[in-house]
Amino acid sequence: MFGTLAQAGKYLGQSLRLMVGLPEYDTYLAHMERTHPDQTPMSYEEFFRERQEARYNSAKAGRCC
Repeated sequence: MFGTLAQAGKYLGQSLRLMVGLPEYDTYLAHMERTHPDQTPMSYEEFFRERQEARYNSAKAGRCC
């Protein structure tokens, strides 16, 4: 029961952060490690700036993959 409750809390927290526009740095790091191990990931500050730019400047919005 507690495992399911913890999982639900994790997804709820992630959903709320995405709804208010807070990027998921941990998810980004996991993605970089899994799919781009040869590249150095951005620092949190660089990642946050890039996500803000992508959100508010739709002409530049895009994904690496």
